[in-house]
Amino acid sequence: MRARCPASSANLGPGFDALAVALALYVDVTVEPADGLSIDATGEGADLPRDATHLAARVVRDVLGHDNVRITVHSEIPVGRGLGSSAALAVAAAAAAGADAPLEIGTLVDGHPENAAASVLGGLVAASMVDGHGVAYPLALDEALCFVVVVPDRELKTAEARTALPAMVPHADAAANLSRMGLLVAGLADAEMLRPAATDDRLHQLYRAALFPEANDLMLGLVRAGALASCWSGAGPSVLGICTDESAPAVRDAGEQLLADLAVPGRVLDLDADRVGLLVSDA
Repeated sequence: MRARCPASSANLGPGFDALAVALALYVDVTVEPADGLSIDATGEGADLPRDATHLAARVVRDVLGHDNVRITVHSEIPVGRGLGSSAALAVAAAAAAGADAPLEIGTLVDGHPENAAASVLGGLVAASMVDGHGVAYPLALDEALCFVVVVPDRELKTAEARTALPAMVPHADAAANLSRMGLLVAGLADAEMLRPAATDDRLHQLYRAALFPEANDLMLGLVRAGALASCWSGAGPSVLGICTDESAPAVRDAGEQLLADLAVPGRVLDLDADRVGLLVSDA
């Protein structure tokens, strides 16, 4: 079978481990019977070891109970850049292997459900762990919105980014995030209501700043260029500008100039939201 699912950007500022949006950047996985394990990988992540340690191989083995398969992977999703590459690959591999609940598998791989939920459902999602299971629901997302993503040429592993977070935060900071998340959900449903303050965050971005000090300048620069709001993408180091179709070209150009001014190698992507999610077909 063949499965395709989109990248995702999680957190979106105040929605830490709760919100994610699917982006039109894809991973395709095909799983076919074979005499033994073989992996053919192209695109992003093609340099990873093509053996039983590969994430797709581990997922397929868990689903089928064996790895007598040929796995073909083509990915457009940068690895270790905060764009949900591991969740998307896990979901696609599970679906291509015939799993009944690829969201559950993607959640197990990530340890939290929002990236996998966006890859499965498409669009904007709210997700949570309930009784040990990932639960997700779609939220309204204005058709006028698109996303400019500044992707530095440096990897930031999610596990490393999580170690930067404190075990406890002040009550006032938690309350501030909840209020901002309400503004954000409303603004993503109606772009005319979206303001830069909606992506303010006190739970993770501030604590991770030392891991990518240029992030704040990038976020501010994207808003100055016309983005309605900006934030880290997932655990970073990518930075997301939430734009309208009209403002996106100027924001993209500004992102490229900001990278040059800050001497940060990287690229800038102008992406629509993916509103379909996981697609499965015969190989």
